[in-house]
Amino acid sequence: MAEPPLVTTPAGTWFTPYAAVLRSRMRAQRAYRLSFASEVFSAFLIGLVEFAEVWVIFHTVEVLGGLDLNGALLLFGLSNTTFALAQVLVGHLDSLPTLIRLGTLDAFHLRPQPLLLQLITSDISLRRFARAAVAVVVLGLGLIRNDIDWGPDTFALLSLTLVGGILLFSGIFVCAAGLQFFLIDGAELTNSFTYGGSFAAMQPASVFPVPLKLLFGFAIPVAFTAYLPTIALLRLPGPPLLPSWLAWLTPVATLWVWLLALGLWRIGTRHYQGGGG
Repeated sequence: MAEPPLVTTPAGTWFTPYAAVLRSRMRAQRAYRLSFASEVFSAFLIGLVEFAEVWVIFHTVEVLGGLDLNGALLLFGLSNTTFALAQVLVGHLDSLPTLIRLGTLDAFHLRPQPLLLQLITSDISLRRFARAAVAVVVLGLGLIRNDIDWGPDTFALLSLTLVGGILLFSGIFVCAAGLQFFLIDGAELTNSFTYGGSFAAMQPASVFPVPLKLLFGFAIPVAFTAYLPTIALLRLPGPPLLPSWLAWLTPVATLWVWLLALGLWRIGTRHYQGGGG
């Protein structure tokens, strides 16, 4: 008896179930238009308030940490653009403590897909694009108003920074999620590294004392998302411990964060024994 022919599937079909979930989540968010519009507007206001804080500081102090207002626009644009887009992609991992506490996470273990990829693609917050839009506009202003020597290396560094920054912040979110298997109600603690890291990325790292330079420059290397690229694009030397040439090592910093994130995630999922309900 002849064997049935092998059925091959396109390489892209592995993502089909994840894409279907994402489409359903996006449709659900747009179903109630007034509610969706209010959420988008509130996210837009958050972006404006954060930018207003920087604007007020640099209208009070003309130069801070070697950066003037134009340099601050570039710093804010890079840090907030990368963080906001990472938040769109994986920010909903903040809800993991609720899934663990309610036992909802157990349902994800029944599906034949990697748990982390299921959680990442289980939702997408469209309202957060409004915050990203504010950051992109400010980034555009920063690129226009600063005297940047445009060339192939500049475009390469800018692309490296945007992609690397999004991945780096995403890795920090995954780190925080991995810790939730042990902390359960420790979201406030992990938020100090995720959202606190975002706030630190908006500041000129040259004003930090040495312990904070080591923390945000190497341990939780958010300085690679904005500050180091900013001083590199503006051809500034940078402070001790954080010279501008380190901006080209953003992939190394991103790799370090993701190795830590996947390690914490692996330990956390092995520690997890169910919701207990």
